[in-house]
Amino acid sequence: MEISYKVEGLGDVEALELFSLNAFKKFEPEEGFWELSEYFVNYAGGLPIALKILGCSLYKRNRDEWENELDKLRKIPQTEIFNLLKISFDRLDEMNKNIFLDVAFFLKGKDKNKVIGILNSCDRCGGINALVEKSLLTIDISNGYIVGMHDLIQEMAFEIVRQESPEEPGRRSRLCHPNDIIHVLINNMATNKIQGITLSMAELEKADWNCEAFSKMINLKFLEVDNVIISSMSIPRILPNSLRILKWNWYSSKYLPSNFQPNKLVSLEMKHSKLVGLWDERIDLPNLKYMDLSGSQNLVTTPIFTGIPKLKVLNLEGCENLVEIHPSVANLKWLERLILCGCKSVESLPREVEMDSLIYLNLQCCSKLKKIPEFSGQMENLRKIWLNGTSIEKLPSSIGRLVGLTDLNADYCENLLGLPSEICNLRSLELLSASGNSFSHKSRFWRGLQRKAFVLGSVHGLWSLKLLDLSDCGLCEGEIPVDIGCLSSLELLDLSRNNFVSLPASIGCLPKLWVFWVKGCQRLQQLPHFRFGLVDNEGFCGIYMNTDDCTSLTTLPKLSIKEGRSWVSLSCLNCYGLVENEGCDDSIILGMLWIALGWRFLQVPGWNIPTFQIVIPGSRIPEWFNNQSVGDSLIVELPPCTTSIWIAFCAVFEKGAPLDHPNPPHDLSTYFRIECRLGEGASVLSKVIDKGLVSPHLWVRMTFSPQELQAD
Repeated sequence: MEISYKVEGLGDVEALELFSLNAFKKFEPEEGFWELSEYFVNYAGGLPIALKILGCSLYKRNRDEWENELDKLRKIPQTEIFNLLKISFDRLDEMNKNIFLDVAFFLKGKDKNKVIGILNSCDRCGGINALVEKSLLTIDISNGYIVGMHDLIQEMAFEIVRQESPEEPGRRSRLCHPNDIIHVLINNMATNKIQGITLSMAELEKADWNCEAFSKMINLKFLEVDNVIISSMSIPRILPNSLRILKWNWYSSKYLPSNFQPNKLVSLEMKHSKLVGLWDERIDLPNLKYMDLSGSQNLVTTPIFTGIPKLKVLNLEGCENLVEIHPSVANLKWLERLILCGCKSVESLPREVEMDSLIYLNLQCCSKLKKIPEFSGQMENLRKIWLNGTSIEKLPSSIGRLVGLTDLNADYCENLLGLPSEICNLRSLELLSASGNSFSHKSRFWRGLQRKAFVLGSVHGLWSLKLLDLSDCGLCEGEIPVDIGCLSSLELLDLSRNNFVSLPASIGCLPKLWVFWVKGCQRLQQLPHFRFGLVDNEGFCGIYMNTDDCTSLTTLPKLSIKEGRSWVSLSCLNCYGLVENEGCDDSIILGMLWIALGWRFLQVPGWNIPTFQIVIPGSRIPEWFNNQSVGDSLIVELPPCTTSIWIAFCAVFEKGAPLDHPNPPHDLSTYFRIECRLGEGASVLSKVIDKGLVSPHLWVRMTFSPQELQAD
């Protein structure tokens, strides 16, 4: 086997700096080491990873040790990058060598804590930080402490293991190449030297293996098989009891081997398997922390969890025939993530749960589930609860104890009649979504029955709430809490497709609101007076309001921008009640003036390009647009200017306009584009309408763009 590498190197100066940072912890060599440093840098050929490894290997070593190391390097051909990278590996003790190889083959890309836990179960303690210091491993802090390594370092690890037995893969410690694994399993060439196997095919494949080979792998710790379906004749009758990680997706047997004793397992992943169950009786798995049986549609029952006290993740997503979750799940003190979404046959859960470590509870689309457990104790670590698509009728009052809860999703729980008053105790709640909880979505049988109102009590106390979605809840006049204006952190409010006529005035005083939707509220006649202040700390400095299909709306919302706003966008598609209102023109002009004056006098640093736009029914361009034309182009001579230009334009469009879109969206009704050109430059503004229109509409927009429209 011949390995060939071609890597772009650094320049001489950058290479010396990188080497020095690792060898001396500063940007240049110490006195007496300049010439030696230049030799090492030259040997590394500018390769960053080689410079790091060489530098780390020489850190805190004296001059004699440097010279001895250089003598060794001179005996290695300079083109053999593999041998250069292997320097740090050769200096490791046996424990750290095994840790390094395990990460390269099986653990790269996993969370640091999970990696450490798996290694500890293999009696391979410590070593991660030491390998990082030698630049053999990396920890990506920005991505959740993910363990990684350079591709060249990983290739070196593969080659080190290949050289253990160049001719016979069955005598190597670890296997990852498909041809090697297939050779061992078909020809029964396994030995007790094999500690790990990882096989992942690009596409789902069928295979006939001689699984008796597993009986010889008495030291096997890692077994990962993905996208392979073995025939019924090849199903293993034995699996090594030494396994720490068992990942076998698409496992084609109903049960695991009866003589398998998985007491050392840390992670069990068998997605899309044909498993009916795991074990009929209690089995002690003191080290098992991760169990993922998602997509196993034949699964009908779970194991007894009493013997799995350290379980952290239980994922049963998409187990559609799963009927029972064993009650012992309620006492898993270490459980952090419980995922049961798509378990359509589960009808009940334990009456009460006390999971002190639980962070995430997902019961989404458990369509037969009518009741969720009471929450015992504070359970202060619980952050997210997803109940959307369940049949629950109420939330337990104990939900108010979940002081750390940030997300609560109860969308399309059509039997849910309201939220308990204890919801106001959730001071950390940021997202509350109860969309679709209305009898209007039920079958015709329900339409003749008296409507049961969705009850929404006070929202006082939800100081952290950023998103509130109550669309499609059948809310009528007076059913929105009058204290909704106390939601001082609210940014997005969706009240679409409800039955109220007006809204509480306090909505207009929400200081951080920048997205407000009341689409399809066909009885809504007026909107509150909106008062906006300065840009907040996160840079939001505008309002996007959507009143599409509010057919009873007769006036545009009043906007008081007392301290200026960078942009305002109003969408009033199919709001035909606005057509007869002669005051709409004045409202549009006032909106433009507020934007222009606010920008002129404030000009807050970091604001977006100031813009005002509105889409509204109409077929007549207002008279105050002094340059008008019929057709697809209009040339306007701009007046001389010194600092900036405000430009306002208006276009009339209707359904059936020619579609000219480079990548047309699905079911796109109308698309058009406006180009504002000045000389050779162009500012392209576009508007997409993705719904049916009965009559013509106006698009009015005013913008300020000195960079693109300022005269030379």
